[in-house]
Amino acid sequence: MKIDGIHYRSVWVDKDDGWSVRIFDQTRLPWAIDILRLTDVDQAAHAIRSMQTRGAPLIGAVAAYGVALAMRADASTAHLDRVVEMLGKTRPTAINLRWALDRMRAVLHNMAPADRVAAAYAEAAAICDDDVETCRKIGENGLALLQEIAARKGPDQRVNVLTHCNAGWLATVDYGTALSPIFQAHDAGMKVHVWVDETRPRNQGAALTAFELVKHGVPHTVVADNAGGHLMQHGEVDICIVGTDRVTRQGDVANKIGTYLKALAARDNGVPFWVALPHSTLDMRVRDGVAEIPIEERAGAEVTDLTGRTADGRIETIRVVAEGSPAANPAFDVTPARLVTGLITERGRTEASEAALLALYPEKA
Repeated sequence: MKIDGIHYRSVWVDKDDGWSVRIFDQTRLPWAIDILRLTDVDQAAHAIRSMQTRGAPLIGAVAAYGVALAMRADASTAHLDRVVEMLGKTRPTAINLRWALDRMRAVLHNMAPADRVAAAYAEAAAICDDDVETCRKIGENGLALLQEIAARKGPDQRVNVLTHCNAGWLATVDYGTALSPIFQAHDAGMKVHVWVDETRPRNQGAALTAFELVKHGVPHTVVADNAGGHLMQHGEVDICIVGTDRVTRQGDVANKIGTYLKALAARDNGVPFWVALPHSTLDMRVRDGVAEIPIEERAGAEVTDLTGRTADGRIETIRVVAEGSPAANPAFDVTPARLVTGLITERGRTEASEAALLALYPEKA
């Protein structure tokens, strides 16, 4: 996608030296566009852990390049095993991280150490290219849903999409998952408008989704997280599309905290609730998402404190919770498959069920 007319992916190898890795510091967006240079695996791990880079598909891609950086320093099998284990512990909920690391290990493990550096960079690049094509196809398959709504409403009416958290190109390598259909609809000339949940406590919607939509010229409105049900009650939402950090064998969906509440409101108001699912996010080893998916518990300071830009342009962090009050911060929740209208994948649209997922992805059985 583009920022001010310049095309970017969200992770790339530095063109000047041919080996260091570049990412956006997403903790600085939207106030500043800072591009970080990663030169070793510890920096890659810190970027993932601190959410300088985030989004399920993207952290898998950055971890893959972290393995490549590690092989530059020490291409031994023992070091490969250590860094794969270390990177795998940086974020617990998104399965893409483990998927990418398992893929890197499988390619490199039985290879001579002398060949591992080049092979690691090639495989990390292949993971990135796969993600771009996957997200492009998700966009195509989701676009058809928006076109169907537009045809029913008529040419003068806008299609209103509600999304939660950030599932755009900043969360993937390019295009995004939930935002990919929206970008493609806008580029095709459709009148599409996005209700952007702020997505407390880290405000990925207000800070990142809104940033992406501004830069791409997509009409949108940022709303408080709790406004979604009200908008649905008054017919202001035609469809909900969200991303996901893990989908289980039976179609349960783990996504940013608050997604479950949106699905409940959508069901009560007859609003379709779709989940954009890349193949790397499907975890067939887990069946019951509520019981089995580990939910990351992040620092309470993310709830008690807010960071923003003051009237005079300074970036400041302030406390908004009474002193002495503790805060809990579960980062994700699980939406049961029964509340999901369907899944938008790179292979087509399908229902959220074990039978449908096995039919679409028989190789994962």
